Amino acid sequence: MILIVRINVTAFFMMLLALPSMAMAAVTYADVKPILRERCEGCHQAGEIGPMAFGTFRQTRPWAKAIRQAVMERTMPPWHADEETSRRIRNSRALTGSEIEAIVKWVDGGAVEGSALKAVAAAARPTGWQLGKPDLVIRVPGYKVPAQGTVQYTFLVTPTNFTGDRWIAAAEWKIDQRAVVHHMNAFVRPPGSSYLKTAPVNQLYVATKDERLARRDDEKEVDRRELLIGYEPGYQPAPWGEGRAKLIRKGSDVVFEIHYTANGADVEDYSELGIYFAKQTPKERVLSLAPADSKLAIPPHHARYPSSARATFTRDVKLISMQPHMHLRGKDFDIRATYADGRTDALLRVPRYDFRWQTTYFLAEPIVMSRGSSMDFLAHFDNSANNKFNPDPSKTVYWGDQSWEEMNIGFIEVAFPAEADGNVAVLSDTSKPAPGTASGKLVGR
Repeated sequence: MILIVRINVTAFFMMLLALPSMAMAAVTYADVKPILRERCEGCHQAGEIGPMAFGTFRQTRPWAKAIRQAVMERTMPPWHADEETSRRIRNSRALTGSEIEAIVKWVDGGAVEGSALKAVAAAARPTGWQLGKPDLVIRVPGYKVPAQGTVQYTFLVTPTNFTGDRWIAAAEWKIDQRAVVHHMNAFVRPPGSSYLKTAPVNQLYVATKDERLARRDDEKEVDRRELLIGYEPGYQPAPWGEGRAKLIRKGSDVVFEIHYTANGADVEDYSELGIYFAKQTPKERVLSLAPADSKLAIPPHHARYPSSARATFTRDVKLISMQPHMHLRGKDFDIRATYADGRTDALLRVPRYDFRWQTTYFLAEPIVMSRGSSMDFLAHFDNSANNKFNPDPSKTVYWGDQSWEEMNIGFIEVAFPAEADGNVAVLSDTSKPAPGTASGKLVGR
């Protein structure tokens, strides 16, 4: 039997001619603009850390090949956790495979503009408070950052004058001169603390190293100072979650620890910290901990110097965030858990640490660390000439504040019942001390 099918020959051939163009449809700027807006423009705009703006086609087109290379190598957007452990993280900046494919096709197809886009404002740099009007604002009283030279750590001690304990639902930095602010930390200093004990209040102050590290032998870490919130490149404000808050006790001070970096222009900084009070007593208290290895003595030309620290929990807590911290010689950083029942877990792996992006990794779901569980913070440093960021591979490198010195800190935030005290963990540096180096426990950045 012969089946005869009647077709419109003209329509058939028109369809065949259209197939190649449909399969090879050009990707235009209009197609990748949503990706750039969501993933790139927050940093690539005036006043932000990105060295060029990507707000319009005219601004973006000259950088098309560089953008292609960066996304193919996954160096931009900056995201340093590996794919497996990133699945637990809710604030990933990593591009998806389809987003990378779209950008590559756009560039390979000539990086054309395509159809004209309606005028859409770039993801503008926030000029106000992203979390709303704060209940309390503490301002840097005008620090004059020089165009050249090394700027020492600077501190600002501000009494809260609270008449009672206050619960803090969130805190937010509003950075003024982002180009020169390397980082800012706000610490809570409870009454009686030895932290910067002799520093003046309400004025900028350069403390000596001895002043910053001095502490009583019987002073518990949480009774000395607690990190309220930190700012680094890539920072985004993130409340601790419904029913969670940090505690500032009556009589406490807020201490700014500020690190500026000269960038060739004289500027004056008026950055601010906004504090948001909880409307009611929370169910859970959030606490920042900072296990650290202070016994660093990285030999000259050593390409993979190991360093480790540990937190061992003395009560049940929920882990809600993690942040590795090293300096220019930082190579990689792993955070691992050993649960009370003996199970082990890779919580975070950062195979290519980048000092320029101090990422806080927020867990999508808290991880319960029961009493007896521990977390290990395992770092490697590259003090060889192969490290392009290495200031001097011929020198032994010790713990210190400046970028050419080093640190190994694993900042974490944990939550636990609000009525419990803050002594939830024992922190220790677990590396073997190098000959001739001190073995004190240091925290800070």
